[in-house]
Amino acid sequence: MTCMLVTRPEPDAQSSLARLQALDIAAIAAPLMERITLEVSLPPADGFAAVVLTSANAVRTLVDRAVIADYAHLPVLAVGDRTARDAEQAGFARVSSAAGSFGDLVNAIGLTGLKGPLFYPTAKHQSADLGKALAPMGVMVATAKIYDMVAIPALPTPVLAGLADGEIDAVLVYSRRTAEIFAALTQGLDRPQRQGLGMLCLSEAVAQPLLDAHFNRISLADRPDEEAMMALALGFARAQTGS
Repeated sequence: MTCMLVTRPEPDAQSSLARLQALDIAAIAAPLMERITLEVSLPPADGFAAVVLTSANAVRTLVDRAVIADYAHLPVLAVGDRTARDAEQAGFARVSSAAGSFGDLVNAIGLTGLKGPLFYPTAKHQSADLGKALAPMGVMVATAKIYDMVAIPALPTPVLAGLADGEIDAVLVYSRRTAEIFAALTQGLDRPQRQGLGMLCLSEAVAQPLLDAHFNRISLADRPDEEAMMALALGFARAQTGS
């Protein structure tokens, strides 16, 4: 049976594990990052045209800080359906989804005609700069780095062993930073071990650090969402077994 490694942080790792198991795919989790809330000051809601959310972790951090009520009256522009759903469950009343990538979100914001300012609670480490992306449109963005995703210092020994001896057939990678961390933590793998490992990536941008680290058995999801990642995993597993 095919065995896969889920690298995303909790609680999302457990959700992915459950979905893989429902597809009859054996899987283990080794989250490569842990979310840490940053105690930064937040701006008052007065004057903002909308809230922009690019991850479920931003929603979780706002919930942890018990500040949802302060911003719940503002419309929310979410990068994807999952983030939009989490925002609604957290208490935001008017939520729309760009149903795609960061680029789709930028385009969706441009189509709204909003000039801002927009409140953008996000991570300390960002893969893209929303303020810079929207500046040509004349849209003002107030960015608040409210959480950090801290990398683990090392992979568990059983996981490293499974990667080295081929017991783990594939790795699910959801973010560019996760890919960078994985590449750094697996420097002990030789070239044949890297080339034999299936790397199932959310997007081309996510895959690039793995290509740079000589992982070349890379597959990309059709869309940047969990449904597409599960379809990718199922296709990989069927190809492995010939079914």
